[in-house]
Amino acid sequence: MDQRRLGRTGLSVSVVGYGCGAIGGLMVKGTQAEQDRAIGRAIDQGITYFDTASVYGDGVSEQNLGRALKALGATVVVGTKVRVFPAQRSDIAGTIAASMEASLKRLGRERVDVFQLHNPITTSGEAPAFTADIILNEAVPALEGLREQGKCGWFGITGLGDAPALRRVLDEGGFATAQMPYNLLNPSGITPPKHGSAMPDLGGVIAHAASADVGVMAIRVLAGGALSGSEARSPLGVPDVAPIASGSSYAADVAAARRFLPLVEAGFAKDLVELALRFASMPREISTILVGTSSIAELDHAVAAVARGPLPDEALAMLRTL
Repeated sequence: MDQRRLGRTGLSVSVVGYGCGAIGGLMVKGTQAEQDRAIGRAIDQGITYFDTASVYGDGVSEQNLGRALKALGATVVVGTKVRVFPAQRSDIAGTIAASMEASLKRLGRERVDVFQLHNPITTSGEAPAFTADIILNEAVPALEGLREQGKCGWFGITGLGDAPALRRVLDEGGFATAQMPYNLLNPSGITPPKHGSAMPDLGGVIAHAASADVGVMAIRVLAGGALSGSEARSPLGVPDVAPIASGSSYAADVAAARRFLPLVEAGFAKDLVELALRFASMPREISTILVGTSSIAELDHAVAAVARGPLPDEALAMLRTL
């Protein structure tokens, strides 16, 4: 599997990163045997980046990932995240520090490679978001302190919110990584939106991050599953998925995804999932695309899809007409 440089961290990460969240659900609700097999299978296929967070199953994902990696004795790149909830806003630094300690305990590690702030960043800063000033003045010193203590190699953000606030934080905050939405439905983190597009304009924040040598981890590459073209959900995943940086509802995203079926019918991909994953993995501004799964079969399908390589020019030309 292709390994890419994760911005200025100098870390090398697989183009497909393993997402351990609740949308796929395997690392939260699956059996221990399934989870251990999935992590081992991912490593066997060349996946070297594993993404989790304290809020995934209230820490269950971290605990399960830590157990599986320890059993395998695997040396991989691990990232986790902290979310500051409204009741914790009066002590952002203390919350970040406490969350790190709890995450390390659950993961069974002395440090993580990447520790990311999991709150949106907006102009207004209305909860659960924060303003750029609060991030720079309160969160960044706490994150820098954890890095100085050796608790994390690098720190980053989940790049949701308002583009101007995100650009400022990326320029001034010393963040080495950013998780940002990028998919067939809304690629405006890199390319300008089409005229008349109903999707939110992400203002080229991925391109901006990459230009500052920030390692970009693409999230929502399947729009929470909507880019399968089906509203069906796995019993392991969350039953209802709220769109992020896409349409007004999951059903609307599914309907929008089905516009791309002509490319499948033309033979450019075996199905919509393959089309979406190959598209998302193409930009060099993106270091890794995070893919969550509910089964090993889904993991295998994702790896095989990306292994087919970039979409051809003819497919990209067709996409521009849809």
